Amino acid sequence: MKTMTTREIDTNTPFIIETEGLTKIYQMGTVEVRALQGVNMRVKPGEFVALMGPSGSGKSTLLHLLSCLDTPTEGMYRLEGQDVNGLSDDERSYIRNMRVSIVFQDFNLLPHLDALSNVLLPLFYRGHIDGTESLARDALDRVGLSTRLHHRPAELSGGERQRVAIARALVTDPAILLADEPTGNLDSASGEEILRLLANLHAEGRTILMVTHSEYASSYAESVISMRDGQIVGREGDDGVR
Repeated sequence: MKTMTTREIDTNTPFIIETEGLTKIYQMGTVEVRALQGVNMRVKPGEFVALMGPSGSGKSTLLHLLSCLDTPTEGMYRLEGQDVNGLSDDERSYIRNMRVSIVFQDFNLLPHLDALSNVLLPLFYRGHIDGTESLARDALDRVGLSTRLHHRPAELSGGERQRVAIARALVTDPAILLADEPTGNLDSASGEEILRLLANLHAEGRTILMVTHSEYASSYAESVISMRDGQIVGREGDDGVR
């Protein structure tokens, strides 16, 4: 595998994300659950795309496959022109640590660590030691938390905890930021702050895919993909889906 440096994008590849027939089937006892059914999707570098649909439509499953947290049952997934399905566990781990970061609705912060230590975690996982604290401080500063470095999650508001989670996702400078209902657990004012932050990151050239139930949140995206029953049923905005 060609080892790509952080934020490096193959300029000969028109799509940073491309899937064909992406399918995920779970076996629940004797019941077969088809969480995704033949998803074809293309996302260009620097796009901001919202994924919308009812609960159980496959949005979060798709994000988990794109972030290499899970593997498809069948179908193709190319990241920056590279076939992800053929990669080893170590190579998929590299993608999770270096190329794609995901932000969850429930923040997934470690409660016994302060904000700075939570943001440092991805750097430790990838074996990056030198200058790590400076990188983490810079990431927290970017999300407006430079004065909350040593506060633990219980001492932060919901909006602040989500900003710590975003700083943690940004600290490795990934090519793609995935956000799974990033405003779902927040009040309207805090949610607005997170959406503006994501919009600013997009303006810097970051590729963002955001799962949301909110029509208002989706208005921040360039295009909106609609999902139902594990399939893409429409897209408004840019024509990146085929």
